Amino acid sequence: MASLDAFPITRRWPPQDPSVLQLYSYPTPNGIKVSVFLEETGLPYEAHRVTLDDADVKSPEFLSLNPNNKIPAIIDPDGPDGRPFGLFESGAILIYLAEKTGRFLPADPRGRHETIQWLMFQMGGVGPLFGQLGFFVKFKGAEVADPIPRERYVGEARRLLGVIETALEDREWIAGAYSIADMALAPWLNALDFYGAKALVGWEEHPRTVAYLDRFLARPAVIRARDIPPREG
Repeated sequence: MASLDAFPITRRWPPQDPSVLQLYSYPTPNGIKVSVFLEETGLPYEAHRVTLDDADVKSPEFLSLNPNNKIPAIIDPDGPDGRPFGLFESGAILIYLAEKTGRFLPADPRGRHETIQWLMFQMGGVGPLFGQLGFFVKFKGAEVADPIPRERYVGEARRLLGVIETALEDREWIAGAYSIADMALAPWLNALDFYGAKALVGWEEHPRTVAYLDRFLARPAVIRARDIPPREG
C-alpha cells in the first residue's frame, strides 16, 4: 500500500485508503471540474472536504500542497514515475488526469490542442471574469457605489457568452467531443445562476449555450459531482 506520509496535508485530512487518488476540494465551479472528471471515469478516489474558510485553505497543511491556498488539489499515490505526486490548479489537474487515464482529451494533436485551447479560455477568461462579476453582483462588491466595475464585468460576461454561443453553432460540446474543456467551462456557466446574474448578462439570448449547459447538468456523473465533497460535513 502506498504511503502518503511525506505530505503534511494528510495529517489534517488523513486518507482512509492511501492507495487511491486523494482529492482536496469543495463544490465550487473549480472544485466541481475535477469531481466531474473522477465521476465520469470511475477512477478510484477519496474526497476530502476543504472549505473556503481561512482555517482550511490557509492552514499550513493545505498550503503545503497548494501554496496558492485555492481548491482543488490532489495527491496521486501512483504518479508519473510510480511515486506519489501532488498537484494543484484545476486546469493542470484535468490535463494530468486526462493523460493518466487516456480519457476526455483527444490523442490526435489537432483535437488535443483545440481542447486545451478551450480549457485555457475558461481558465484565463470565463473563470476570472465571471468570478469578478459575482463579486460585484452578489458579494461585497455589490456595495460599491461606482457602477463602472460592475458594468465592466457584465459587459465582459456578455462578450464571453457570445464567443461560446458562436462556437456551439455546429457542435454539441465546446471542442467537438465531450472533454475536459466542458468539465471546466460548464460549471462556470452554471455559476451565473448562483450569482443571480443571468438576466444581467442576457442568458436567454444565448439559446445554444443554454441548451449546452442543460446537457451538461443532465449527465449522471455531473449530478453526483455537484455535491462532492458534500458541502456539509
